[in-house]
Amino acid sequence: MTVDYYKIVDSIPDFPEKGIIYRDIMPLMANGEAFHQAIGEIVNYAKDKQVDMVVGPEARGFIVGCPIAYELGAGFAAARKKGKLPREAVSASYNLEYGTATLQMEKDAIKPGQRVLVVDDLLATGGTIGATIDLVHQLGGEVVGCAFIIELKDLHGRDKLTGYDVKTLMQY
Repeated sequence: MTVDYYKIVDSIPDFPEKGIIYRDIMPLMANGEAFHQAIGEIVNYAKDKQVDMVVGPEARGFIVGCPIAYELGAGFAAARKKGKLPREAVSASYNLEYGTATLQMEKDAIKPGQRVLVVDDLLATGGTIGATIDLVHQLGGEVVGCAFIIELKDLHGRDKLTGYDVKTLMQY
């Protein structure tokens, strides 16, 4: 039986501020059948892409990316917030509504030429994923696809991913 994700993901009005509808993916992750189905859909999307590494940004990208990497028989690399990595790292910054943020990956996280699937729970403005892709490119990786459970279409994050193959399971 197919799970209807829209019945599981919570929509919380006026969070974190008035006028915003927060799409809470945690109930989907807490539902074993729904989470298994979502991960399976992304794995099926990526099976023919010959993925060597899956990269996910902090923090829910870790939760989504690790089981996908496992099922694909690929490695997993984390894009972390600045200052969280103990070894030499590359950095990429991106804009937020209220400033900038920086993601980092350790310099040996991706080998030149590796085929990389970039994943996260949510595609919103595309800033986080754009920075993650930048990190992959700095390390010589080839982004072969980007996958998300939710896409917030009104925020036009997909526009920043022109030229990349993008898979989303839900769109609001």
